[in-house]
Amino acid sequence: MNATALLIGLGPLLGWGLFPTIASKIGGRPVNQILGTSLGTLIFAAIFSMINGLAFPAGMDLFFSILSGVGWACAQIITFKCFTMIGSSRAMPVTTAFQLLGASLWGVFFLGNWPGATAKLLGAFALVLIMIGAKMTVWSETESAESAGIMKKAVLLLAVGEIGYWAYSAAPQATAIDGMHAFLPQAIGMVIVAVIYSAVVTIKGEETSPFIEAVSYKQIFSGFFFAFAALTYLISAQPDMNGLATGFILSQTSVVLATLTGIWFLGQKKTAKEMTVTIIGLVLILAAATITVMI
Repeated sequence: MNATALLIGLGPLLGWGLFPTIASKIGGRPVNQILGTSLGTLIFAAIFSMINGLAFPAGMDLFFSILSGVGWACAQIITFKCFTMIGSSRAMPVTTAFQLLGASLWGVFFLGNWPGATAKLLGAFALVLIMIGAKMTVWSETESAESAGIMKKAVLLLAVGEIGYWAYSAAPQATAIDGMHAFLPQAIGMVIVAVIYSAVVTIKGEETSPFIEAVSYKQIFSGFFFAFAALTYLISAQPDMNGLATGFILSQTSVVLATLTGIWFLGQKKTAKEMTVTIIGLVLILAAATITVMI
């Protein structure tokens, strides 16, 4: 692995690691966050496509790429909602764990991954590590019945959100389109969901329209971080860079940065014992991610 490939591979660490913290710091409701984030991603993707002269896809390539973006936006709305419930430092390890579980199970049952008894045993061990690690990251020394109920609700919501993240990853695989050509249509799908969601909130009239709130457009900045991470991951996963396996492992390190920056900069405090258990849980999740791609 050369220095250039390593630096590109660490792009998702910075982008996806800082994205949830920046989005939470800028503030606003989930509708503000998804609107701004999607617009930021669209701007980034459009500029990238124009600079590189990428042809805009058509037909089923376009359909599944847009569907991919729709899936991500729906899932991200749920994740933003969970940020308000339990904080990004707790939500991110859980949603990462669900994404790893979803990707692994999809690969086993539908793509023929982990052939043979040994591979399946190692894979099952990795999945157990993921679940243990996720449980450790949300552990609390003192938890009231009310906070435990909120945590349970958030975990269930994040599990439902995994359907959208799965669609984000799986939909482009239904065609022969590559990640770079899918990038702009994915962003369009994200904006479609964000605009519809914002329009519904506006029509209801119970809250201020996100279209006229400054915080929605401040969130464009956080969208640049997500888009940067998505793009550098696509480049990192190329065979002449880090390859899919190593690129994936490097991208998953973002959960460490997302969790720690949430604790340090958003006031999502943990006791010394909770911090120790959280770090061990993060290590288990990363170890499991490494196992799943090395089988």
